[in-house]
Amino acid sequence: MEILTTAAALQAHTENWRRTGQHIGLVPTMGALHEGHLQLVRAAATECDVVVASIFVNPTQFNNPDDFRLYPRLPEADAALLAPAGCTALFLPSIAEMYPRPTAVQFGFGALERVMEGEHRPGHFNGVATVVSKLFHLSRPHRAYFGQKDFQQVAIVRQLVSDLAFDLELVAFPTVREADGLAMSSRNRRLSPEARALAPRLYQSLQAAAELLRGGHTTPGAVQAAVREQLAAVPGLELEYITVADAHTLQPLADTYADRPTVVCLAAHLGGVRLIDNVVVEAK
Repeated sequence: MEILTTAAALQAHTENWRRTGQHIGLVPTMGALHEGHLQLVRAAATECDVVVASIFVNPTQFNNPDDFRLYPRLPEADAALLAPAGCTALFLPSIAEMYPRPTAVQFGFGALERVMEGEHRPGHFNGVATVVSKLFHLSRPHRAYFGQKDFQQVAIVRQLVSDLAFDLELVAFPTVREADGLAMSSRNRRLSPEARALAPRLYQSLQAAAELLRGGHTTPGAVQAAVREQLAAVPGLELEYITVADAHTLQPLADTYADRPTVVCLAAHLGGVRLIDNVVVEAK
């Protein structure tokens, strides 16, 4: 596995791979890798000739400076995990390499970003779209792999691919969970032992919400109230939002519809760490 630190080096490799007819898979990450990331890399290695994994803690998508400062950074350990998983090249740029000058272009995604993460983290998806666009241009992948834990991010990137006509297939993989149900996340490393023991309650509340929706005898408002009540009993947990939404448009639902997939998304702070999770309830 090669480690590339400059855009020019990645572009040179990309041109050579494309010229020789090799299919390129891209797995964008911010590092502190876990099994969820590695499943994406393994899938890319199975479906593509070349796999590029990027590790870049992107400052433009952080609203909280402390969150950016404390985000886990483990490049050497990450590199040791990527090679056996089938990664061909690790793109490990600096901030100056990715942003040699301030970015003037601004992305807007309309109603898709005015809810959930977009509502609570203004500018977040502009930062995501900026860095993802750069990575797409530099690596020119045939397929790009993302995890479904960041449900709204996948929807934003799908819109980005469509609107800007990126010549690639977006591949979304289901959320990978720990044995106790906690969604795997790089931020989990920051949880204290006490907070880690309580964190699975998030997924438990989502599972209960999904069962209520599958039953079809309650409203999204009642489902949200049930989740709030359940999580209010968790010591030190502060629920930021709970939303029952159309899984395609991400717009909040006032009524339960059995003929469309529904997603229940939440964000919460636990022991000073912000966690997100979701469950999808398929149409009947």
